[in-house]
Amino acid sequence: MSTSTWNRLTVGEPVHTKDGLMGGRIWDGPVSALQAHNHRVFAPTLADESISSLTGNIGQICTLIRENDLEDIILVGHSYGGMVITGVADRMPERIRRLVYLDAAVPDPGQSLYDILNLGFSSTTGSRPGLPEPARPYVEKLQYDPEKTARVPKTYILCTKSEFAAVTSIARDKIAAGKKGWTYLELPSSHVPMADMPDRFNRLLLDAAG
Repeated sequence: MSTSTWNRLTVGEPVHTKDGLMGGRIWDGPVSALQAHNHRVFAPTLADESISSLTGNIGQICTLIRENDLEDIILVGHSYGGMVITGVADRMPERIRRLVYLDAAVPDPGQSLYDILNLGFSSTTGSRPGLPEPARPYVEKLQYDPEKTARVPKTYILCTKSEFAAVTSIARDKIAAGKKGWTYLELPSSHVPMADMPDRFNRLLLDAAG
């Protein structure tokens, strides 16, 4: 995410970085809120899409988990991050207590992020706002065993003012059809509640962790 997008949305102080990108800094507020309640928190910046892949991003998080010997994890994925946490849960479901999808993609086996984006926007007459370039992570199809991931409890937080509502509605409908294993919540925020509704979003994360 660019700092200009963040600064347009944030209710806090503007942020400026050398490269004009936020990276993992979008999680600074939630990290502080969770640490204040004695949670151990990691907010890695995924490898750049120009040099990595979906498989590479999944491997990056799996490596972080192994190297830090993490268990009983609340694993949160925002937007494209829904693809990543699904892949991580497929590889190490025994380490994860709950998956939290924040206005995120919820893929079926064999779907890519772009498959989901195209499915969502083709069903509406709306614009296609701020879509990423079709780099490798976004066009790679995620293969995973749904029986493994089904055993992990999940929370979906849908942001009702998100410009990606045409896409996140797919996740909402999928959850409504399946129901089992899901907690569904809505937040009256933009696609980036860490910026424009931080207190309420942090409370949801604390509830999920609690």
